[in-house]
Amino acid sequence: MGGIIENALYSVATPIGNLDDISKRAVEILSNVDVIACEDTRNSSVLMEKYGIKTRLISYHKYSENSRCELFLNYLKEGKSIALITDAGTPLISDPGEILVEEVLKNGFKVIPVVGASAPIALLSAIPRTDEDFKFIGFLPKNKNQIIEIVSKNKFENLIFYESPNRIIETLETIKNEFSNKKIALGRELTKKFEEIKIGEISEIIDYFKSNILKGEIVAMLYKDIKTDDIDFDEKIKKLKNLNYKDKEIATILSELYDSNKNAIYKKCLEI
Repeated sequence: MGGIIENALYSVATPIGNLDDISKRAVEILSNVDVIACEDTRNSSVLMEKYGIKTRLISYHKYSENSRCELFLNYLKEGKSIALITDAGTPLISDPGEILVEEVLKNGFKVIPVVGASAPIALLSAIPRTDEDFKFIGFLPKNKNQIIEIVSKNKFENLIFYESPNRIIETLETIKNEFSNKKIALGRELTKKFEEIKIGEISEIIDYFKSNILKGEIVAMLYKDIKTDDIDFDEKIKKLKNLNYKDKEIATILSELYDSNKNAIYKKCLEI
């Protein structure tokens, strides 16, 4: 069976838009497992048809996770192999699969990852960052207070999230009203014909998409705030003084750049 391991569940990443973004290994596995557990058989059949994959599709979504587990476990106990896929991207990354994977492992069977497309990684590979750390939280809640709480709690993280096109403007307005103009990177329709990635202050992104058609899947990253404790203000003040800036000008510049107390910086300027 093409090197397929029996009694195993393969967690297979599928394209997030461009159907050419699938690995040769993924096609071979999907072609040779006994069944494929998928979110929506109609969506997955498009991919299967493109690559001539004839394997039986069985629906497995968030509303059927519990009821389908026993069926798939019985397949494994019979020595059969299963592939788990989602409509787009990597299983368990804001997509169904957690319950099945947990039960498969609990029953002593293997779960084998088959890597591929993932919207958060796609966005990260196309935007500048000063460091490598980030936090992915999936979809933001609809409640404004919960959104504010999450952003506040993670303000020192590069925070990646999903959002729907019909809610993104409202979500960005909520964040802007509470946290002023945080920097954000927003990607939509990644890997597709109308792919678009915009980077800027939230107000700029809001203005842009208010006057442009906003459709398709959206993934965004709020850039983290800089911790003022990590900033060497003394060194920065000295450099600006050498450029003949006055103390009040320096205090204004640094307080704006680093969202810091203007009076405290001015006091430092007088001491240097």
